[in-house]
Amino acid sequence: MSETVPGNAMVRVRCGRRAVLALVLGVGLGLPAVPHLAAQPADPRKQRPQPDDRLVFAGGERKGQVITLTDLPAGGQPVAAYPKDPASGAVRDDSRLNQVLLVRLDPSRLEGDTRARAAEGVVAYSAVCTHTGCDVWEWRAAASTIKCSCHFSEFELSDGARVLNGPAPRRLPSLPLKIVEGAPRVAGSFVGRPGFESGGG
Repeated sequence: MSETVPGNAMVRVRCGRRAVLALVLGVGLGLPAVPHLAAQPADPRKQRPQPDDRLVFAGGERKGQVITLTDLPAGGQPVAAYPKDPASGAVRDDSRLNQVLLVRLDPSRLEGDTRARAAEGVVAYSAVCTHTGCDVWEWRAAASTIKCSCHFSEFELSDGARVLNGPAPRRLPSLPLKIVEGAPRVAGSFVGRPGFESGGG
């Protein structure tokens, strides 16, 4: 009797461990969906860019108007934009992390992944620096780079906005584009997470 009880107890522990493991795995499999749902709230103004979103001017006299290819001359100054939900007409400007920079580069100078995400030379990147979140940029047309005005991180736009200089820990997230009726539209989700780590890391 004394020998069978420990044996039975061990079986129960094993069953308990299996049950706990199954529960943990079940919960764990569900976890990735939670941040996704949190990142895509019901309010379209708060949602990240969606496929087929239009891109509109983020400010200035033409704020809210759709950006076309004629607004993006090759080598011209980057244009700050927000995505616009074509269904509701809502501009997704309730989060500064949705602001993007559009610039038109020479397609022959674009690197592989950058070329695949571009449309007729137009590339789009998060307008928020990955260092501390600044969003004021200095454009260097000859080099196809932008430099953050806060801490001077420099990013190569023809090569996936990789970091060339400065304290930024990672490249700017890119936003895939397509051209529809003479205007750039969103073709997919951000490649990378827009924003920065608290503490400037």
